[in-house]
Amino acid sequence: MVSRRNFLASAATMVGAGVVTRVGAASLPEAVIMETAATQAPLAPPNGRPYHPVVTLNGWSLPWRMNNSVKEFHLVAEPVVREFAPGMKANLWGYNGQSPGPTIEVVEGDQVRIFVTNKLPEEHSIHWHGQRLPNGMDGVTGLTQPGIPPGKTFVYEFTAKRPGTFMYHPHADEMVQMAMGLMGFWVTHPKNPDFMRVDRDFVFLLGNYDIQPGSYTPKVSTMLDFNLWTINTRVFPGVDSMNVRQGDRVRIRMGNLTMTNHPFHLHGHEFAVTGTDGGWIRPEARFPEVTMDIGVGQMRALEFIADEPGDWPFHCHKSHHTMNAMGHNIPTMIGVDQKGIAEKINRLVPDYMAMGERGGAMGSMEMPLPDNTLPMATGEGPFGNIEMGGMFTTVKVRKEQKPGDYSDPGWYKHPKGSVAYEWTGNVPAATRAPGASLSAAGVEYRARKPQGHQH
Repeated sequence: MVSRRNFLASAATMVGAGVVTRVGAASLPEAVIMETAATQAPLAPPNGRPYHPVVTLNGWSLPWRMNNSVKEFHLVAEPVVREFAPGMKANLWGYNGQSPGPTIEVVEGDQVRIFVTNKLPEEHSIHWHGQRLPNGMDGVTGLTQPGIPPGKTFVYEFTAKRPGTFMYHPHADEMVQMAMGLMGFWVTHPKNPDFMRVDRDFVFLLGNYDIQPGSYTPKVSTMLDFNLWTINTRVFPGVDSMNVRQGDRVRIRMGNLTMTNHPFHLHGHEFAVTGTDGGWIRPEARFPEVTMDIGVGQMRALEFIADEPGDWPFHCHKSHHTMNAMGHNIPTMIGVDQKGIAEKINRLVPDYMAMGERGGAMGSMEMPLPDNTLPMATGEGPFGNIEMGGMFTTVKVRKEQKPGDYSDPGWYKHPKGSVAYEWTGNVPAATRAPGASLSAAGVEYRARKPQGHQH
């Protein structure tokens, strides 16, 4: 744990006793800063109502102080540097040292006070996405409040009225500030900690960025054509795995703050969508799924029993969302003989590699890239290149994983005889329909030309 002080290693102690005495109850709560992108241990509540904390993938939860039964948090909007994956960092805007900002966890009925300090070069405000609250606390610059000027601190106060999954993000110069990474997750736990209890509860936000190869700052005017699709502002292989014990009931909560929808797909298990923007879904209304589409601005929670051991992918099913920094204007070269072209170009550019003739697989090829640029898809697994990036991670299910242990168990050791293998016997010729013939070389299909209308 790295922070202004080593706080999450003893988070409960610090939150319960350290913060208020250090800064005084009449002053601002301390704005705790996180400096690492590693997934932090759940923050057990040291005071207030009990709840089962969540784990923020590649993130953390924000400590609070109690002030006359009010939970007080302090967010600081400021420029930050976020590592998307080893080998690439970006100049972003975030909260308390990170993008996304820390997860805020409260309990249904809690009185909440959030201090927001603006260290950005322009006005700011925070919208508490999905909350029922007084209109003046909704955080919309110009409509429900004036913008928070640079250097100033505003206070938001409301009651967390209903349990569920929520987000927070700016509503001042929204397109620019969200394109720069300002966002965060919010969980309101139920009063009854045993309501819909699970063994593991993961949360993360989906984001999108346009950072050109060799650069460090996102293009904030991009509308749709982003080139980095992120899980908590990380891309695979920089996204941590979700490590669970075989037999655990697992919940994954997601919020979508990108500009498109994301059909998230889990391998090896069926799940039920148990929560939406409006709250929890009654058990009799749920149905099994293996893919869940999450629209722009929506929050979803899914649950499943992790009963199959292994390393199971969990990813957006839009294939270009599981690539990093790819160019979208690359011509299709499948079937095109590039040998002659490559020889000519190599006279001018010795490192040039002809690609795409047999598909887009990178294998173990390494191409020279601009500084601070990630390869498109080079996550390494136990069998070689996974050929995934962006919105991709894994759920690691292990019998030996102890309750409460979120550490990475390493790659799965497959039992003997349980891995796909090569067929070495004879391969019979394909059966064809009577009279069928192969197309002539170079002919891809036959087309019937229009014959005109007969009526």
